[in-house]
Amino acid sequence: MTVSFGSVGIGWAQDNSAEEATQLAPIVITGKSDRVVGPDRTIVAKDTATGTKTDTPVVDVPASVSVVTQKELEERHVDNLQQAVAYTAGVFSDEFGNDDRYDYIRIRGFDQTALGTYRDGLAARIPAWFTASRLEPYGLQRVEVLKGSTSTLFGLNGPGGLVNAITKRPLDEKHGEVYTSYGDGTKEVGADFGGPIDADGVWTYRLTGLAKDGDQGLDYSNDDRTYIAPALTIKPEEGTSLTILTDYYKRDGTGARGVPTGANIDIDTFLGEPDFNRFNTEQVDIGYQFEHEINDNLTFRSNARYTHLSLDYAEVYGASLDPTANRTAFSVDGMSNRYAFDNQLQYDTGWDGIDSKTLVGVDYTSDNTRENILFGTAGPIDIDNPVYCGLSCINLGPYVNWRVKQQALGIYAQEQLTFDDRWIVTLGGRWDQVHTTADYLDSGTSDDDTASAFTKRAGLTYKFTPNLAAYANYSESFQPLVAQTANGYAVTGSLKPQQGEQYEVGLKYQPDGFDGLFTLALFDLTQTNVPSYVSPLVQEQIGKVGVRGIELEGKAAINDRLNLTLAYSYWDAEIREDGTGGNVGNRPSRVPRHLASAWLDYTIPGDGWRGDLTIGGGVRYIGQTYGDDANTVSLASYTLVDAAVSYKVTEDVTVAVNATNLFDEKYLATSYFGTEFYGDRRKVVGTLKYSW
Repeated sequence: MTVSFGSVGIGWAQDNSAEEATQLAPIVITGKSDRVVGPDRTIVAKDTATGTKTDTPVVDVPASVSVVTQKELEERHVDNLQQAVAYTAGVFSDEFGNDDRYDYIRIRGFDQTALGTYRDGLAARIPAWFTASRLEPYGLQRVEVLKGSTSTLFGLNGPGGLVNAITKRPLDEKHGEVYTSYGDGTKEVGADFGGPIDADGVWTYRLTGLAKDGDQGLDYSNDDRTYIAPALTIKPEEGTSLTILTDYYKRDGTGARGVPTGANIDIDTFLGEPDFNRFNTEQVDIGYQFEHEINDNLTFRSNARYTHLSLDYAEVYGASLDPTANRTAFSVDGMSNRYAFDNQLQYDTGWDGIDSKTLVGVDYTSDNTRENILFGTAGPIDIDNPVYCGLSCINLGPYVNWRVKQQALGIYAQEQLTFDDRWIVTLGGRWDQVHTTADYLDSGTSDDDTASAFTKRAGLTYKFTPNLAAYANYSESFQPLVAQTANGYAVTGSLKPQQGEQYEVGLKYQPDGFDGLFTLALFDLTQTNVPSYVSPLVQEQIGKVGVRGIELEGKAAINDRLNLTLAYSYWDAEIREDGTGGNVGNRPSRVPRHLASAWLDYTIPGDGWRGDLTIGGGVRYIGQTYGDDANTVSLASYTLVDAAVSYKVTEDVTVAVNATNLFDEKYLATSYFGTEFYGDRRKVVGTLKYSW
């Protein structure tokens, strides 16, 4: 059995003399079979398993990677994936405000909501239109953001990047906590505990769960959750481990809460129908992570997951300034089954001052989604004096009843060469083939598309010192388009995949005096074959979009008392081609030019009967955006303030209060085809936690 303390495990050898103790140099023990996935000791992560699919120090990766550790997730009392990455450079989250159906995430100016979410390195994308669920943040121990084109490692994706959520898994030491939270829109209980099952630590387990009765702090909103995630790890011998990850997640929510453009009504106003307003999902996952060291140089890894998801969705939207105009109603009965696996071989060797790390792999994802969508009208409503008409005013008819199947196969290889501990060359290539069918069950027609591509990635890192590195990279993205009939594409036959390429340079610095990581990145991204609407119902693949930008990020655990997070992003986004020429030179919709954030927390140590007191606060700035590609609808910038206070009553008991949008700022998050979405209201939640 391998004895491991993780990536940050440190032991000290000391003389036991009563008169004198001599501290020797730190001894770092890292188990090769224990991947770098956390939990992390501070808010600063030193290694990443996402940037290269190998355990590589962040400073060595020739790309921009940000990591949100479990400590940061807990301190900010993160309630969803959007909040988890809200203080990350290069990321714009929650762009649809109080629309909480999905985790809306935009990276480097590109919308990555549908394709850019991964869990434990495996895709969690949306293959059809609506059938998807959100991740439960309490079940995560780390969130990694890889920015830029990622197809060479992860297959089909947009050019902006991806978010890889790392699931909590069994630990070698006994641990546990139970908590209860109460506040705005929250009545919640949860538990997380585990540890060794046998004396030798061959078997370890973990059980994580919560139950929540919640809402958005708004009338006719809902956010009820039931989550339970058992996990089991078996380490039968040194260098071999198998972890079984399972979960059940039921979430009852509500639809979007849009208001007509220019309405400027109270944020609490609900313009749908209370009896026809739900977004309910039920999901079951079962998967494994297996690793076996064949010898000192060769390691095999296998990662797989099966997901079953059902969706019950009903909504009325499209209220008008005209109190006599009908609204729109629709419903979705959805079901999805996904199987994904990723098998890898890693070979490590070295000769004459050169270290080599070779990775080859094959991954496969199969999605099978059925959606029966009904569409129709609902009676009108007076936005200044809403009176609901109930189910009797809703008239629905068939719209799209379809089954979308997608199989994606990828074969990839990567070589990392380190010369004299200073120069690191990273080269990668990947071949993908994606086959997608859309069967329209009512009409008996179908779309059938096969797309393939070879994508490349090249990076160079130069380490001036062990703590300071410069890097450059070139990378490509591959994003097939599907379902031309349903999406109104003005083409027959196969659609061209959207393709992207990125050029990036940057600096990374880890100071000696404290635990920190500071990064600077400059990038130029371009995506071609972008669909553009040439009429309200017809699209052509005639678009090109480019984004140039700068990112600055700093994370520092200056000492045991002080933590600091800083982030700034500048995006120069431009529509370079749109077929008609009308929007060329404009900024794409919902893309801010400036993003900035800062978080600071300080701990006042306890003294005698008084426990530790931690006070923290954060500021998030989102710059001005446009609601359309024509740049005729402008939305003002806004600034939000968050805060956190925690008090350690005893060594085991903690009381905390967390607030988001502390000053209850009223702001418009976005505008979308004549509908505006307000941002989230202030939310204050208190938590009592007992740990052991």
